[in-house]
Amino acid sequence: MAGTAVVVTTALVAYPQGWLLPGTLIIAVFVLADSMDGTMARLSGTTSPWGAFLDSTLDRIADAAIFGGLTVWFAQRGDLLGVALTLAALVLGQVVSYTRARAEGLGAQAAVGIAERTERLIVVLVATALVGGGLPVEVLLVAMGVLAVASAVTVVQRMLVVRSQLRGESAARLEP
Repeated sequence: MAGTAVVVTTALVAYPQGWLLPGTLIIAVFVLADSMDGTMARLSGTTSPWGAFLDSTLDRIADAAIFGGLTVWFAQRGDLLGVALTLAALVLGQVVSYTRARAEGLGAQAAVGIAERTERLIVVLVATALVGGGLPVEVLLVAMGVLAVASAVTVVQRMLVVRSQLRGESAARLEP
């Protein structure tokens, strides 16, 4: 929870201020630590349904703050393309997570796709750090466009896989 609080605060304070590189470095440290907590819980035998739920929920909040902070940064620059691409990457990234959770709630598996959370975070954080380090803003625009497209592709991939699984399950129930 503390890591999420740091990520949210940093993303919503540093990014709108234009502190892209220092903000990204701080966020990257906490995102890396967050990626290890599930592994540590499994290794120590302390996993629980509540912990899994809390971790997934906090991940969505942290992701939204990162993309939200960048959306504000683009808006302050008057860059409507940046705002649109970043919002698209945010929304579609959230839908990627939702499709997996909803599939699992229906008894299906949807752990497929080209834009899982880790990949999305690597792309956004690397591109943000590069722009913060002096590369042109177009690097971040391209990254947001790639994330939006890759997330949309992942949503479609998951929908097709789940549809296939659920249709197979329905057919199996109809057989005598």
